[in-house]
Amino acid sequence: MKLIEKRPFLVVRAAGSGIEGSGDLLALRGDICFPIEVKSSKDAKLYLSGRTVEQYNSLVYEGNRSSLMPLYAYRLKGVRGDSWRIFRVKTDTLRGQLRRLAPSIPSLPLTRNGKPYLNWESGMELNEFIALVCSQTEQSMNIEHIQARSRVEATATYYSVSKNDDKRDVLAELRRRRV
Repeated sequence: MKLIEKRPFLVVRAAGSGIEGSGDLLALRGDICFPIEVKSSKDAKLYLSGRTVEQYNSLVYEGNRSSLMPLYAYRLKGVRGDSWRIFRVKTDTLRGQLRRLAPSIPSLPLTRNGKPYLNWESGMELNEFIALVCSQTEQSMNIEHIQARSRVEATATYYSVSKNDDKRDVLAELRRRRV
């Protein structure tokens, strides 16, 4: 959560249920913006019907029209710890930073009939999402930075590992960070 302090968002709450397609919240920062629809339930799966389908369709429409990535924030009631999961609404017009982030954020799963629904277990944990959108800029996350960090960590743990194990695998570090 310290990452949020370094790269904060301005979050605006839409009055009432919000304007169609704007979601309940708008998270704004200089490089990215997300309209967010918030849902909460005691059931792990939440099927969209009636008004919630209209909200979803409006998010898709506005996301495509504005080149935004709408999100669903789904809270499972009664869960201790990180009870929030994040889902991406599929849109076709993403560019720049949002286009790079899209593959890392799971989209809403589909039912057998091809209709989207929320499945808490298949969403991205809120802490993982925050780490993804608030990580250091790509310029500072180059290979030299990761190798230097690996050498520092290896030196710090020199006495707890053998000399053959003190270098970290750079590719494993990159996969871990999903860069």
